[in-house]
Amino acid sequence: MSIRLIVKHPDSVLRERAQEVTKFNANLHKLLDDMAETMYDAEGVGLAAPQVGILKRVIVVDVGDDHGLIELVNPEIAVSEGEQLGPEGCLSIPGIQGDVRRANRIVIKGLDRNGNPIQYEGSEYICPELSSMSSII
Repeated sequence: MSIRLIVKHPDSVLRERAQEVTKFNANLHKLLDDMAETMYDAEGVGLAAPQVGILKRVIVVDVGDDHGLIELVNPEIAVSEGEQLGPEGCLSIPGIQGDVRRANRIVIKGLDRNGNPIQYEGSEYICPELSSMSSII
């Protein structure tokens, strides 16, 4: 595993649409491992592949609850309900936090590192992290 450089705003890669992942191989596994290590090293709770300069639909999230590390490939929000307002930061915009309006409950589906379907339901704190990560990829 390696710690990757986190792309900072206003780098244009952060505004580009990431591509769907079609190959589930050692390269994807390394990317997921590196992203997790990078996120933990930066003391973040979520990281999307474009934030390390890779335009692929891949996210990692760990808010320190029972879910542990969540890896999602080609994530999609299946259900979005309610609303909450809370502080949020971004590893690509260090030192700045703001109140962000997000869903209070979401169901997000995608694939695991091996291409198997997975689904997570989140509310409260985990919800903004999952919904904000999937919105940038």
